[in-house]
Amino acid sequence: MLLEQDIAPNKDIYYLGSRLLEILLSSNNQEFDFFTTYQKLKEEEKISVSLFVLVIDWLYLMGLIKKSNKGYLEKCF
Repeated sequence: MLLEQDIAPNKDIYYLGSRLLEILLSSNNQEFDFFTTYQKLKEEEKISVSLFVLVIDWLYLMGLIKKSNKGYLEKCF
């Protein structure tokens, strides 16, 4: 997989995914509300909802998060 060279690192899904993982790791909770998690990440990084969804998709494809039965984001680590 090639990394983008034309965009700022703070807009890259790899970087934003790592920042989101830091937020998830810092919490003892297993389940997370989508919009609450978005707000926490937005406090640290300037991110749009559409870019946040791409980050969520990427982490899902990597097997690091999944959707719980209650509709929350659930960490898989």
